[in-house]
Amino acid sequence: MNSEDFLSQFVGSNIVLLLIALFIIVSIFLGVRIVPQSEKFVVERFGRLQAVLGPGINFIIPFLDRVRHKISILERQLPTMSQDAITRDNVLVQVETSVFYRILNPEKTVYRIRDVDGAISTTVAGIVRSEIGMMDLDDVQSNRTQLIARIKSQVEDAVDNWGIEVTRTEILDVNLDQATRDAMLQQLNAERARRAQVTEAEGKKRAVELQADAELYAAEQIAKARRIQADAEAYATEVVAKAIADNGLEAAQYQVALKQVEALTKVGDGPGNQMILLPADAVDAFKNAFGMLKGRS
Repeated sequence: MNSEDFLSQFVGSNIVLLLIALFIIVSIFLGVRIVPQSEKFVVERFGRLQAVLGPGINFIIPFLDRVRHKISILERQLPTMSQDAITRDNVLVQVETSVFYRILNPEKTVYRIRDVDGAISTTVAGIVRSEIGMMDLDDVQSNRTQLIARIKSQVEDAVDNWGIEVTRTEILDVNLDQATRDAMLQQLNAERARRAQVTEAEGKKRAVELQADAELYAAEQIAKARRIQADAEAYATEVVAKAIADNGLEAAQYQVALKQVEALTKVGDGPGNQMILLPADAVDAFKNAFGMLKGRS
């Protein structure tokens, strides 16, 4: 074998080895898939769903299997949506909503729905109009938390077949037209005026009640004082009557004489020089009184 034949044989064998090595490298490259933590890969084989690859290192059959879709499983927020709705009491409102969701089953999402965001937006708009149509305007304003919960529940049921989880729904604002705003402002002012009148009337009523209670208390205290005074006078009368019963007429005369002396003393203690004229029988009475007082002492 000459050198040319050997060289050609060597080159041919090397080319085969290179092709085999290249095939192996390409097979490894196509057969190994590293999936990020925030994504899932949908694999097809001859146009049909074969597998869903989760985060980490995954192996597929080269040249047969193909990664057809790379789906992010991060939570997403739809753009703020605004739609008109009519309440049960025929008030036109404009509701601004926002929805947060994430994809749980990518195989359902990619094969059952084309425009996920558009489908969810349409679904939310219909549910919001339906729910607000069953509520009065006051209920929409005051029970917003319950309204959000009902909307979220119905949206979850509607998108369940799409492999989607609705994590949160929000009603950002409920806007009214200018005519409705003016009417509500008038109603609010009227309600404030009514409450002020009620408060003032209750204050006057309370003042009257307190005044009546004060007068009643004063009357009760006066009656109590009179009752105590009457009891004291009755007790004194009882003591005098008992003394008369025990000591006879002499005790009564002694008390009268004592009172006469006390009266005369008070007259004599008056201001200035005073002359007291007494009838003769009064003088005799005082003599008797002083005699009885002397006898007592």
